[in-house]
Amino acid sequence: MSQTQLTDKHAIRGPFHIHFPEEDLIELRKRVIATRWPDRETVPDQSQGVKLETAQQLASYWANGYDWRRCEARLNSIPQYLTEIDGVDIHFMHIRSKHEDALPLIITHGWSGSIIEMLKVIEPLTDPTAYGGTAADAFHLVIPSLPGYGFSGRPTTTGWGPVRIACAWIELMTRLGYTRYVAQGGDWGAIITDLMALQKPPGLIAMHTNMPGAVPPYIDQALQAGNPLPPGLSEEELRACRQLAFVYGHIGYAKIMGTRPQTLTGLVDSPVGLAAFLIDHDAYSLEIISQAFAGHPHGLTRDDVLDDVTLYWLTTTAISSARLYWENKFSFFAAKGVTLPVAVSVFPYELYQAPLSWAKQAYPNLFYYHRVDRGGHFAAWEVPLLFTSELRAAFRLVR
Repeated sequence: MSQTQLTDKHAIRGPFHIHFPEEDLIELRKRVIATRWPDRETVPDQSQGVKLETAQQLASYWANGYDWRRCEARLNSIPQYLTEIDGVDIHFMHIRSKHEDALPLIITHGWSGSIIEMLKVIEPLTDPTAYGGTAADAFHLVIPSLPGYGFSGRPTTTGWGPVRIACAWIELMTRLGYTRYVAQGGDWGAIITDLMALQKPPGLIAMHTNMPGAVPPYIDQALQAGNPLPPGLSEEELRACRQLAFVYGHIGYAKIMGTRPQTLTGLVDSPVGLAAFLIDHDAYSLEIISQAFAGHPHGLTRDDVLDDVTLYWLTTTAISSARLYWENKFSFFAAKGVTLPVAVSVFPYELYQAPLSWAKQAYPNLFYYHRVDRGGHFAAWEVPLLFTSELRAAFRLVR
């Protein structure tokens, strides 16, 4: 890699170091302890959202057992940088493999995640020989924070939607000197990676997604409107439609962020309110998070969850991150016309399991499709080694 001489405005600045004042952590703990609690839910399950018991277990650990400095030290052990793109500072982790022939890979997180989601896959992807792979499986990693998220700058004007972010990521890879690379994403990262591929930048040779934009647009529109489905769908396609209908009926958070993000002022003021909002992303994720705080971790630990929530709290990015929903003009799941080579991994507890028939139609250059037996929406976070093996297997075909 070579960093070409750039103007100061476009320079890669760093290394970036994280340190929040102790007063911020003291104030956080005081606010958690002072939480005003709602009434208990009137149902025995999570159909009304985050259960009071889960929120109180989370708050108890946050106030009495959690250590942000541990997470801060972990982040500071990773090379991080800033660069200004289109008037906004973009924060990114940049980890070079010791294997010089490693394939450059840009990974994009989503909401309610952050770069925290990717911490467990850094070593397996960059140092495969220590994790059951070979030198030929190595990646150089670029992991940016979305604008308005984490340590990236917060846009002060409108227009920072997924297309603009995709353009920024292409520029970032160019600034880093990468002329041949691949891209990966889930959640917002999946949409942004699709849009990167749609632009066909010269350096991008292939992409991988764990939340494929594969739904035929006419089916996506019918599901959102509650209209009848077309005849002739296979059982696998009907199952995906049922999953999508459930998702569209249970993403109130996306609707409010997509229409009234600034109204969510309380999320910047109340840490437990913020936590409850962030962990209620989808039914499976909420279930395993609830189990973690009940003392039965499965995929995610209490520290995993609070590392992410605390990052949102300390950076006061609840609303700036929510604005991405307001800016978005794309369907979360509909096909977008990508013709570059695409790999798809289908995790069993993703929001929907994309049928092979839809994936082939949405991605005419589909070169890898695999259904795995574990993991949900936050696959890199929940099942990092399985996620790693999927990326190795997929991109092995294009190296």
